Formats: sequence, C-alpha cells, structure tokens
Amino acid sequence: MNTSRGGDKRRDLLDGALTVFAADGYTRASVDRIARAAGVSTRTIYNQFGDKAALFQAVIVDSARRVAAAQIITVQRYLTKIVDLEADLIEFGRIWATPVQADFAPHFALVRQVNAEARHVPEAALRAWQEQGPLRVRREIATHLARVADQGLLTIDDADLAAAHFVLLVAGESTNRSNLQAAPLELEEIYRLSDAGVRVFLHGYGKKDSS
Repeated sequence: MNTSRGGDKRRDLLDGALTVFAADGYTRASVDRIARAAGVSTRTIYNQFGDKAALFQAVIVDSARRVAAAQIITVQRYLTKIVDLEADLIEFGRIWATPVQADFAPHFALVRQVNAEARHVPEAALRAWQEQGPLRVRREIATHLARVADQGLLTIDDADLAAAHFVLLVAGESTNRSNLQAAPLELEEIYRLSDAGVRVFLHGYGKKDSS
C-alpha cells in the first residue's frame, strides 16, 4: 500500500490505477481494487475523478505523456543533426524499434489491454491517448523529417505521413511479432527488421535524381 501524503495522493492514485488497468483491462478493473492498489478509499477516487471512465482517461493520458516525453528526447537526440542520412536513420531506427526501459512496461501492458478491448473502452479516452501520446511523438518526428527534406536530403510532400511510414517501417513488424513488447525479439532480429525498414523508407522518400 502506498503511504504518500498530500499532493502525492493523486500520483499514488494514477500509479495504482495504471497497475490495475494494465493487469485487468478497462472492463474487468474494479474501483475497489484500484483503491486498494493506490492506498486510498473508493470515495477519494469518485471525489477526484467522478467515475471509472474518467479515471481511466486520466491514467492513460498521464502514462502516454510520460512515455511521449521520453520518446521525444530520443527523437531530438538522434534526428536534430543528420550527417550521414542512411547511417543516422539506421541508428535512430534501431533505437526506436528496441523495447523501451522497464519503467514503461506497465504503459505498454495497458496498451495491449486497450487493443484487446478497444470496443469497450470510452472513445474519448482513446482519442485523448492518441493525441497526447503517439500522435504527439509522430508530429515531432515529422518536424525533423521536414527539416531534413528542406536540406534537400529527402523528398517529402506530407511530413506527417512520412513520419507515420517511418515508424511503421522501422518498428511495425517487430512490434507486431513481439505483441507490443510482451515477448521481445532478439536484438539482432530487431536490427535486421529496422535496417530493412529504413532502406525501404529511403527508397520511397530519398532524394530523387533530377537527371
């Protein structure tokens, strides 16, 4: 049971609820179990969030924001300065496709639950999660790819679409085969798939020969 006080109570509540939603999914998770995991009363949950749907939205948005913040740091670290386009994109692609640190394991467990029961999850929560998480990160990648295109290294008409293609090409296959990191692939295989994805991306978006 958590013992934090005052302003930490909301943090305890979000963390406890994330643990329960990640394990049980939205439909099966009970407010009673969430209250026990967070070390608070059910009255506290209802007073702060109103109902389970609102709590779930707060949890998935909070978790998505934290994951997105870490991913954006990675994007900026690897895409801010491009020296050798193919080599730099391969390096970034490998990092992107490699499972993230254990700190975010509950988030991706939650995402697996959401994918399994999407029809039963409140639509507002799904939209908020996408906007604050995956789409936010994709916009960051798009910004960097557009800048690289402005330098004449890529040919891009729609940077957001190019970012979506990049993410799917470098990480889509390994993500699907690992069931969102539930059963991670060997690092060598992740790199093989990611490297191939980068080369396909460059085939489609690489600088076109005007001759």
